[in-house]
Amino acid sequence: MNDPAPGERATSDVVPLGEAARAWFRISLQTFGGPAGQIAMMQRELVDERRWIGQRRFLHALSFCTLLPGPEAQQLSIYVGWLLNGVRGGLIAGTLFVLPGVVALLALSALYVGAGDTTVVEALFAGLAPAVLAVVAQAVWRLSGRALGHPALVGLAVAAFVALVALDVPFPAVVAGAAVIGWLLGRWVPDALPHRRTAPEDAGPTPLIPDDALRTAPATRRHSLVVLAVGLVLWVAPVLGFVVLLGRDTVFVDQAVFFSGAALVTFGGAYAVLAFVAQQAVDVYGWLAPGEMVRGLALAESTPGPLVMVVQFVAFLGAYRDPGTLDPWVAGVLASLLTVWVTFVPCFVFIFLGAPYVERLRGHEGLSAALAGITAAVVGVIANLAVLFALATLFDRTREVGAGPVAVDVPVLGSIDPVAVGLLALAALLLGRGWSVLRVLGACAAVGVVLGLAGAPV
Repeated sequence: MNDPAPGERATSDVVPLGEAARAWFRISLQTFGGPAGQIAMMQRELVDERRWIGQRRFLHALSFCTLLPGPEAQQLSIYVGWLLNGVRGGLIAGTLFVLPGVVALLALSALYVGAGDTTVVEALFAGLAPAVLAVVAQAVWRLSGRALGHPALVGLAVAAFVALVALDVPFPAVVAGAAVIGWLLGRWVPDALPHRRTAPEDAGPTPLIPDDALRTAPATRRHSLVVLAVGLVLWVAPVLGFVVLLGRDTVFVDQAVFFSGAALVTFGGAYAVLAFVAQQAVDVYGWLAPGEMVRGLALAESTPGPLVMVVQFVAFLGAYRDPGTLDPWVAGVLASLLTVWVTFVPCFVFIFLGAPYVERLRGHEGLSAALAGITAAVVGVIANLAVLFALATLFDRTREVGAGPVAVDVPVLGSIDPVAVGLLALAALLLGRGWSVLRVLGACAAVGVVLGLAGAPV
């Protein structure tokens, strides 16, 4: 029998849907630490342990997701879920990816406005943050070993890191430049690219499911139109419902419109857009105070799910304080869920719309070279996020040094947090001994709570 053409794979699930759903739920409980930590969890679970997808295919999907607005880690989960189980798999993977974070941040938002006393919660998060940093560092090390198998790609990753850390180059410019350099490498130094090398270590663990067995869909105009139509209706319908029921001049509609726009411009991950969200939410709309935005970001960093989930905290506080005719608690919950909806529905649309085309062109030499360049840059991006997370976790203060266009945030050494450093060392030790990520997170969280209850400065 002849092999099926791209876009014409069999429609059966390559992994039983129930088993895949359980795996995505397990992953969803470990998605701490922003995109770096989340990509690390999926790498460990899907590529290294379950071996459902090969390293190169995983990096290929990650490179495409990096090009899109929105949280790339969640979009990566949708993409891989779609490859394994079609649209149902993508919906399950993407929904479960954010569900624990939605529930956790909704509860913490209610706790914040209702009690204001989060000592135990803060101690819990103080224990989690160093553990997450250890997981992220491990992920950067593993990913760099598999994606940077040539000095040219190492140089590209370092250049991306320096551009983001020291030169404040916009993220889209870094990605575009990496794509061009990758394309040029494909023409001038083809052996630098992973798909041109044959050493088995370059490809990571051998997947149990061959690439050709992964599920795809036809990249047709009809498919694109159906995805666009259904996605737009689902995206807009709840907003129109609030307009009809409560009127246009309500905090719900303001938040839905604002966060819908933000979802379309979040290139570069959450950090790239949160400054804009904070400025608008605090100075323009007055939904919360500047200090509260910082607290919301801390909560989002320490709960599972994308960091952009902080918009849920912003929406809850804004609606709770301006509920209109509704009960404040009802208003806060509704605004929170509406904001989550308009923020994440576009992610599903982008993947279901674009993934078939990316899969059809997977063997295209020029595209593969460009995506290999982007993948190398992604290593630098994740390293940049890891450094930002380390500065925020291990030090209380930082300062900016530099001259001209070069500026770097460096820690104030006297502000180092010895408890965080100790927990980081503990987490690294446990990971080195082969403990699972969940066990490491649980152990460090427990230590954090004990220290907090004992009065230690966590």
